[in-house]
This record gives sequence, C-alpha cells and structure tokens, in this order.
Amino acid sequence: MKQLTDPDEALVAAMDAAITSRMSARSFTSQAVSRATLHDILQVASRAPSGTNTQPWKVYVLQGQSRQTLVDKVCATHDALRADPALADKYREAYDYYPEKWISPYIDRRRENGWGLYGLLGIGKGDKDAMHEQHQRNFHFFDAPVGLMFTIDRVLGRGSLLDYGMFLQNVMVAARARGLHTCPQAAWNGFASIILPHIGAGGDEMLVCGMSLGYADEQARVNTFHTPREPVDAFTHWLD
Repeated sequence: MKQLTDPDEALVAAMDAAITSRMSARSFTSQAVSRATLHDILQVASRAPSGTNTQPWKVYVLQGQSRQTLVDKVCATHDALRADPALADKYREAYDYYPEKWISPYIDRRRENGWGLYGLLGIGKGDKDAMHEQHQRNFHFFDAPVGLMFTIDRVLGRGSLLDYGMFLQNVMVAARARGLHTCPQAAWNGFASIILPHIGAGGDEMLVCGMSLGYADEQARVNTFHTPREPVDAFTHWLD
C-alpha cells in the first residue's frame, strides 16, 4: 500500500522541471499573455510564506501603452545618463542590492556571468556602445509583452525582502509551469523616481525590482546563455 509519505513521482518531476528549466530569458516574442493567465500566476505565487503572514508584495502589471510609455521614459533617461554621468546622483537605488565592496568568490562569478553573456553576443570589453545597447535591452523588457514592477512599503524590515524573494521565485516557477519565461531585473531600481509615479505607487512604497514575462524567443542566441551553479557540496556543510 502506498504510504502518505511516499513521493508523488509525477509531482516531483513537474516541480523539478519548472525550477530547473527556469532561466533569465533576454529575448521574448510578441505573443500576448492573457490577463487570466497572469492572474493565475499571481494567485499561485501569493502562497509564498511571509513572517507572521505580512504578505509584503505589491505588484504592478504593465502591458500595451502603459508598458511602452515607461520604456520610452527610462530609455531616454538611460541615454541621458550616458551623455552626462553627473546626472547619476539623481538616480540612486533605494536599497543596496549589490555590495559596496566585491570580494571573491562573488566578484569572480559576477565577471564570469557578464563576460560570458557579452562574449556570446560578440561584445568586446572596450565596445561601450554595444554594452550600452545591450544594457538598455533591460529597459525594453527584452521585448516581452508584460512588464512587472514589484514594490514594498518602506516601513517594513529586511525580513520582508526575504519574504519577497520567495514570492518572486513563485512567480517565476508558476510562469514556467505555464510555458512562459521571465527575467527578474534589478536594473530598473535606479529609475524608481520615474517608475513609481508612472505606475501610481504611493509615496510610502519602495521599488524592489522589475521583471519581464512572456514567451521566450527560442531562436534568439542570447537565450542559449545559461549560468552555471556550484555543486551542492561546495555550499553545504553536513553535520552529523
């Protein structure tokens, strides 16, 4: 007789496939995603755990003209920053996503990631024009038809950002289970002063990140880029 504790092999396979096939897609088709599908994804994602059930997530879904208008605003500002780097002081992230000082092994993985992607695309280290153009692809949502912006009330603490990460993972896995791909993007964070008014966020909200969502362009070379992972024994300590 099957025990209640026996694994459901079909469920394990489906869950593992959704998680391990998730990647940061950087090129999407124009195929639309229905509101019903987006609603289902967010409904499933809302089952993420959060400390004392605070559920700190707030989601803004951009499609159509609202999406395009934001793309135009942020791309214009991104170009202006390149022309005049002194403007950077006006566009600062509300929280430190990355460390102020990089150390090994994190800086090594970051470099491997960056140059691996640029190398795949044929972008050399001194090609600033191509780097700028590729970075700006973030602000086109990589052509995905759906852009998501995630905010949190500033009054909440660091633990709520941990909760938020589990919610974001749920969004990505639920999307993957429906044949969709995503790309979580901290690149938007410096442009919060443009984004928050555009989406109608309140003054007490802080931008957590953005995300592109849609159907990945399977023919795009950039989507063949898959980042490596450390083996389990490299990050795990077994204590008996």
